[in-house]
Amino acid sequence: MRKVADCRQMPSDTNCTLTIAGEEDEVLRAATEHAISVHGHTDSPELRDGIRSVLTDEVPAHA
Repeated sequence: MRKVADCRQMPSDTNCTLTIAGEEDEVLRAATEHAISVHGHTDSPELRDGIRSVLTDEVPAHA
């Protein structure tokens, strides 16, 4: 099942609205890169664990 990382679920000074969806490893990698480059976080196991903890299952769009 695809996973979703939604910046709106995290506290942010910029009110970021980015949503990333894909396979869990892809989402974790992209969300970590985003957190570092846009939000100024430092890459660490704690950052990755925090991101992983807020990933949700994607709800498929209905046609």
